[in-house]
Amino acid sequence: MQKENEITPEKSNLGKKTDYHPHYDASLLFPIERKMQRAEINISEKLPFCGVDIWNHYEVSWLNEKGKPIVASAEIIYSCDSPFLIESKSMKLYFNSLNNTKFKHLQAIIATVTRDIETRIGAPVTVNITPLADLQDEKIAMHLQGLNLDMLDIDCSTYKVDQSFLTTETETVEEVLYSDLLKSNCLVTGQPDWASVQIGYQGKKINHAGLLRYIISFRNHNEFSEHCIERIFMDILHYCQPEELTVYGRYTRRGGLDINPYRSTNSAKPLLTNLRLFRQ
Repeated sequence: MQKENEITPEKSNLGKKTDYHPHYDASLLFPIERKMQRAEINISEKLPFCGVDIWNHYEVSWLNEKGKPIVASAEIIYSCDSPFLIESKSMKLYFNSLNNTKFKHLQAIIATVTRDIETRIGAPVTVNITPLADLQDEKIAMHLQGLNLDMLDIDCSTYKVDQSFLTTETETVEEVLYSDLLKSNCLVTGQPDWASVQIGYQGKKINHAGLLRYIISFRNHNEFSEHCIERIFMDILHYCQPEELTVYGRYTRRGGLDINPYRSTNSAKPLLTNLRLFRQ
């Protein structure tokens, strides 16, 4: 039974017609407990991974003291061990509430955004906001690094998550694989979430065709993007038992926002880079 004060997606503005607030309103940020979904994939309080969620926001604007608009992009990073994450539509609504709000200088808006997000997720946040006029040439990658699984000529007929595709071979390897075929649906609205996923591991070789079929089997799965990446991590960890494992998802943007969850057994984060992909 749902507790009266429990924070659930149904209580947010997700999937609902929403009026944009004309001025700054921190209450628009809607936190969701990570443990709600983690319980489904047997993740306890002690996490089997480290990592971060990287948000890129390309529709950031506010007014300077003279009322002149400033346009910018933002990078928001917080750890996967935060008790809460921010629901994505609420992040968009929150940033839009800044559009007609005056800030004395750049550091003032960075401090405000940092404080507001930290208050709601219960953990430190790194916020970088760069006005468009100060942006340098941005590098865009066509694909993630690694061996492209999508080149495999395979038959597919399963579009509901199926862990039975995850099998290993006798050979021991260390390799990085990626696919651009990850697609799932928003847990509440059912809207599609498109992503590229990179998997780096060391251990018994994972059958490539089976891994690709497993990734494709998310096609009709309903779950938030952060939890999809954690589900992939946990399934590979359980069924393939690698010595080391990293799973990195790069999701295409919606409402000016893209979310990029990174989970790894390696705290050194060798694959982590916030390099924008062509589809983002």
